[in-house]
Amino acid sequence: MALSPLQKTPRMPLALPGFEHVKRGWNAAHECYAARIMPGEYYVTKNDESVYTTLGSCISACIRDRVLGIGGMNHFMLPATDLTEADAWKSASISASTRYGNYAMEHLINEILRNGGKRQNLEVKVFGGGRILANMTDVGLRNIAFVRDYLKVEGLRVTSEDVGDIFPRMVVYFPATGKVRVKRLRSLHTNTIASQEKSYIESIKAKPVSGDVELF
Repeated sequence: MALSPLQKTPRMPLALPGFEHVKRGWNAAHECYAARIMPGEYYVTKNDESVYTTLGSCISACIRDRVLGIGGMNHFMLPATDLTEADAWKSASISASTRYGNYAMEHLINEILRNGGKRQNLEVKVFGGGRILANMTDVGLRNIAFVRDYLKVEGLRVTSEDVGDIFPRMVVYFPATGKVRVKRLRSLHTNTIASQEKSYIESIKAKPVSGDVELF
């Protein structure tokens, strides 16, 4: 959708119900609208727009129906410090800490299915899990282990990933096409992202997720 300098920005497409609060704006470089998600959020769209976020230790799963182009992205972190907590979501009594990954994955998938996507058509790509939080257990490693195990149990194959290492990432996802752009950020961004993630950890410790979610 190339625009000349004299043309106006296209009208922003309507967000799906429940996502009206997500901040969106025109991205001239990609020539589409872009939705920005923060830690603990997710976004699903039927439109030709992108979804982006910045990740340190957190994980983003980018999931779409590859036939219909309906898809979205989440952004989550497991707040627990015990490595064994990464497997706790599979137990009959799911722990409060692992609810965050479980909640983020199931809500994203359910929203895609609710809007017409088919489970057999789902395409999954995974990003993040960098080791950027000093003097802490490797939160990123636990997040990677969780999302890989979760997708394996649910029978969803990962078609692409860029996870781990020691740097933060900016991820831009285009659900209509499945294209992803990943930028590995330099160290000057690390302190800002680490501070954001520490605040996020404290917030989810103070306000645990409640209720159960089941896949359609």
